[in-house]
Amino acid sequence: MTPNPDPSRTEAADTPDEALRRTLGVGRRRFLSTCTAVAAGAVAAPVFGAAPALAHGRDRDHGHGHGQGQVLVPAHKRGIILYTVRDATARDPLASDLPSGFREVFKQLSRHGYRQVEFAGYNQHANAPGGASLESVEGARLLRCWLDDYGLRAQGNHGFIPSSWPLTTADKDTFKKHLEIANILGMDHMGTGGDPTGSSYRADWDVAADKWNALGAIAHREGIKLYTHNHDSAYGFLLDGGPLDDQGRPTRSSGIRKLEYFLKITDPRVVWLEMDIFWAHVAQYKFHTYTAHDGSTRKNVFDPAGLVTRNNRRYPLFHAKDGVVSTTNGMGYDMVPFGTGVIDYTTFFSRVGERNYHNPMVEDDNSPSATDPAQSLREAKISYDNMAALRKRRH
Repeated sequence: MTPNPDPSRTEAADTPDEALRRTLGVGRRRFLSTCTAVAAGAVAAPVFGAAPALAHGRDRDHGHGHGQGQVLVPAHKRGIILYTVRDATARDPLASDLPSGFREVFKQLSRHGYRQVEFAGYNQHANAPGGASLESVEGARLLRCWLDDYGLRAQGNHGFIPSSWPLTTADKDTFKKHLEIANILGMDHMGTGGDPTGSSYRADWDVAADKWNALGAIAHREGIKLYTHNHDSAYGFLLDGGPLDDQGRPTRSSGIRKLEYFLKITDPRVVWLEMDIFWAHVAQYKFHTYTAHDGSTRKNVFDPAGLVTRNNRRYPLFHAKDGVVSTTNGMGYDMVPFGTGVIDYTTFFSRVGERNYHNPMVEDDNSPSATDPAQSLREAKISYDNMAALRKRRH
């Protein structure tokens, strides 16, 4: 696929062939062969009868709701990362009447109202349709059929990022296989659940940037935006000056945060980010002072929405998870279902704008329960309803 040099181009500019290609979720170089394969019935998948009425047309709002102000997250942008319901995809369908495996979970999430999903790998229970692993071209085609059946769009994956650098041949081949899977699934984005590096030192972030620029360029050639996902530590302060320790490493900071530095030294055409808004608020709580190069203590309170607004097109995805205040766990927050905590999502989404560009994915690490097997999907519905209810405040 010849990548589009303008990341802000909208789908409205697609030619008819391009629109069909994107609907099928393939690169241009596989367009004709995939169309032929689909027409010939090459995907050996069961027929499930008539697909349910898709909700893309009927529930997409145009920005206002009952005089309550602008809808902050349009219906077609409301998503969930499947990690939130990982117990359901991993459930044995032969041992439970609850939704189990990807196909049934997609159906339930669609009923809740979701229109996008972000994968967290492609494994499910072995007894679910398709078997334990769908991490293959054939598995991706089956997943795509189910997504289409239930009016869902895949919008990312926390999957394979090579550990090697420079890249080994095996890692590069596996990475390309995952890009092919992403294209079959129709993803615009593919990423990881981890930070580019766990280090605090500038030299290590320089190496990470070189690696991500190279990986991003490979993904860009396949029409995919490669993204990295943050936890709180990535918004801590970079150690980039001052006296050196006994290993020759800097001990003080200029006040720039690690991911802010990463944004500056990576190519905006090929490297993207997914802000986990919960962990960004944890970073706000934890990392508010630093020791400057001259030894003085300085204050700098992190503003997650401010960072996004300064780099808006670099953040196509969010993790939307909520929290209640905690003064005992060292993080400032305990996770709760979206809309039931204290993080001010009305203000956050209002400030960052670009509501038809950003893709917020509901996440709650704690939704699966050892004693209440229905909890994760029930809380997914609570989170969806609270996201759908968000309105921009009138002034």
